[in-house]
Amino acid sequence: MEWSDLRIFLAVARGGTLGAAARELGQTQPTMGRRIRVLEQTLGLTLFQRTSEGFVLTNEGAAVLAHAERMEAEALGIARAASGQGGTLEGVLRVSSSDWFGTYVLTRAIASLGVKHPGVVVELITDARLLSLARRDADLVFRIAPFDEPDIAQRRLLQMPYAAYRADGSDALDSVVTMDTAFGGMPDVAWLRERLPDARIAFRSNSREAQARACALGLGIAVLPCPLGDATPGIERIDLGGPPPTRDVWMGYHRDLRHLPRLRAFVDEIVAIS
Repeated sequence: MEWSDLRIFLAVARGGTLGAAARELGQTQPTMGRRIRVLEQTLGLTLFQRTSEGFVLTNEGAAVLAHAERMEAEALGIARAASGQGGTLEGVLRVSSSDWFGTYVLTRAIASLGVKHPGVVVELITDARLLSLARRDADLVFRIAPFDEPDIAQRRLLQMPYAAYRADGSDALDSVVTMDTAFGGMPDVAWLRERLPDARIAFRSNSREAQARACALGLGIAVLPCPLGDATPGIERIDLGGPPPTRDVWMGYHRDLRHLPRLRAFVDEIVAIS
């Protein structure tokens, strides 16, 4: 049994199709399909039911999945331990955050790190998904909620201020730009609805940068993080009877990487600007 075949098995089980698994591992679909058949022959089990919707685990496949995930956890632990012992300030550091936070906050720290340690390459992933630190989807993650994964070192980095904005020169209060329905429970959405209960919703988006641009184009009033709103041309802060709720920003990384020099150096840069 080859560990590489089990990695393919895990990717197919999680992605549901050969195409999704191939994109994750950077291999071709025929190769993935061939290695799954080899693994099934080796084990003498049918691991997947092939359907028109994709690959569905059989009962035997589900039993193998639990073992394969434990093997993966051990393999990733070895990789993290090896990375955490690296003594040189060089290599790739995978950092994840929301789009606006990466653009308007993290890039300052990335630029400073690049001047001091040009051998370190920061790979910034702006993604709304909660990436796994245990699987090394990212080495360092910034988000607005605390981490509940085991073995994660975390700290509350800062309290992010928000403000209400509208297009320069506008005095309209009859329309708003806000988060999409999936994020309708966020505190700033409720705050804006309380302040302007009769305003129509002119635009929704889960992208803060899209909201800022729509606000600048006159679509309506938006509540934005101050680093983004203050840096966006064509909009200005307005007073709607007090500031919107602030949000905490949390920073987390796996404990196995706490001694990784490039991660420590980047954390120092972030703390310096926060």
